[in-house]
Formats: sequence, structure tokens, C-alpha cells
Amino acid sequence: MKLGLINSAWVQAGRGTAFGIQQTRAIGFDSIDIFADPLDIDAKERRLIRTECTKAGLPIISVACVAVGLIDFNPSVQRFHLQRCKAYLDFCYELEAKNLLVVLGEYIWEKQVIRPQEQWQTAVQHLRSLGDYAADLGLQIALELEPFKLSLLNSVPNMVRFLDEVNHPAVRANIDISHLHLAGTRPEELQALRGKAIHVHISDCDGQVHGDLPPGRGVVQFEPYLQEIAALGIDGAISVELEYSPEPEKIVEWVTEAYQTTAELLRRTGIQRE
Repeated sequence: MKLGLINSAWVQAGRGTAFGIQQTRAIGFDSIDIFADPLDIDAKERRLIRTECTKAGLPIISVACVAVGLIDFNPSVQRFHLQRCKAYLDFCYELEAKNLLVVLGEYIWEKQVIRPQEQWQTAVQHLRSLGDYAADLGLQIALELEPFKLSLLNSVPNMVRFLDEVNHPAVRANIDISHLHLAGTRPEELQALRGKAIHVHISDCDGQVHGDLPPGRGVVQFEPYLQEIAALGIDGAISVELEYSPEPEKIVEWVTEAYQTTAELLRRTGIQRE
């Protein structure tokens, strides 16, 4: 597997796109994931991403899309977000990425007023449609498991049930290790995702709240999860995901630390880097 970085680490620290891509390669990463909304960036930024990644020799594995509006109760909002996700898939195709990472939303009004099953079926319907669109472009969609109590996909059983109901070869799962820890997921539960997972996120947390810290700065025991991930035989990437650095002026050191600790974890657990 490749060891990648989501470029939001640089963006959140106020560093430019070109700087972030160049530093990602200089630090030693094999690949990069892009966090950018195609509806918010212009043609110059799109070209900059492509040319800088090519120049650095960094393949783009994934583009991240937060698509909570796909399960909004207003049909007009759903339609907008369906088209927005298709724009993201077009963007993935343009960047020659492998997959679109999709974050689905949460049950609204604490599962009151609107039946939870109705939101669930709305999501299933839209992911089938997006799966068709992705497959036509030669792409896949990776759904992220979120650890929050009202998230649709907040456990491995829920993820498996959702993927089975969507039943589309282009719609698969992302595995986020710190999210699994926060959700109380045992490492061995990952075996239920055999043949269903295509991408991995890695970061640390304090065990209580979402944190996206460099591995080693929190409480996650990574080795058991990584051993189970290795057994899944995923042909993809493990991408480091970092949230806001407490010292943005030291972002290079922050990312370098995350690279070094993650690379060591992969070495210790026998995960071969491509």
C-alpha cells in the first residue's frame, strides 16, 4: 500500500497548494489525497493541483467530499448535492484519482419527525446513482465511517449493511482508524469489510473526541488495526489525516512527525509500501 497525506493539513495551516504538494513529496509520502471543492476553486487552481502533483511524482489517490446534504429532507437540497457529488467525480476523473471519499450525513432531529429508515433509503438510492456515474468514469466511491452517534455509517455492521443494500461494485468503504477507536470498534470486526474496503485513513485521538493527531500523540493502539487491515489485502493507500495544528507555523514539523511515526507503524506491522 502507498503511504499518503490528505493535503488539508497544509490548507488549514494557511500554506499554499504548491507548497503543500512539494513538502508532501519532500517529507517522503508516496501519494496524496486532495481536499478541495470543485465548486469553490477556479481553473487555475485545478491546473495547479494537477501540474504540481505530476511534477512531484505524487499520484492522487482520493478526493474528499463532505456530502451531508445528500440525505437532507428537502428534495431540492438532495438534487443539488447529487449534482455536486457528480462534479466531484468529474474532478476526480480530471485529476486521475482513484476514488471519491464521501462523508454522509447524520439523522436529523434525533431520529424524530422523519423516520430514520427514510433517510437511510434516501442515502442508498443516491449512492446507487452515484455508483453508476463513478463506474462510467472508471472510478470508485469510498464511504467514510464516522464515529458520531447519529451518523448513518457509525459502525462496521452499519457500513456492511449499507454497502450490501446499495449493492454496487463502485461503492466501497473507507477505514478510518481513529474513528474506529472512538466508535468502540474491535480490530477483528474489520474482517467483515473484506472485499468491501478500498482506502484507509490514519490519525490519533485522545479517546474521547475527534482529533486527527499525528499517530503517537493520542491513545489509539494502531498495531491490531493495521494487522487486520493488512489481512484485508487492500490495493490502495493509507493516508494520514491531520486536523488543525496547534502551532501552524510549525506545520512542516507536525506533518513530518506524522509521516515518521506512521511509516514506523507500517514497518512494524509488515505492511509493504509500494
